[in-house]
Amino acid sequence: MDRCDECGFAYDGVAAAEVPARLEGFTGRYAQALGAVTDLRRRPAPEVWSALEYACHVRDVLAVQRERLELALRTEAPEFVPMGRDDLVVTRAYNAQDPADVVAALGANASALAAAFGALGPAELDRVGLYPWPDPVERTLLWLGRHTVHEGEHHLMDIRRGG
Repeated sequence: MDRCDECGFAYDGVAAAEVPARLEGFTGRYAQALGAVTDLRRRPAPEVWSALEYACHVRDVLAVQRERLELALRTEAPEFVPMGRDDLVVTRAYNAQDPADVVAALGANASALAAAFGALGPAELDRVGLYPWPDPVERTLLWLGRHTVHEGEHHLMDIRRGG
């Protein structure tokens, strides 16, 4: 995946140097987006997540991507384990979580991942891992950063459009 047909995100439109700032920017943007939603826990349709569920998902994506980055820096060509995103919505009871806690954790995870990406040079950004979604494929750490920015942007769009 190098472009999202649904939201128009182009991976090559994000330079490596932009990744940390783009990740850091999610904290305020998610707080603002969630603040504009009347019922954070309402699912617009049974198969569509609520705004709070999307925010929890992004919070967890940021944490998982940091773990993957760290693994790829320690291990040659690791295979990243799927995060089980649909299961986490249920097992972690996303819709029952406190929105303020979710935004705070999302911010902490965004800052940690931004710092980790900010510390990488070109050689580290070229390191690869086997990314599991949608199909297993070898991806660079730069792609991982861009993909994480895409996740954040795409789910902001989901929240703003009500799913």
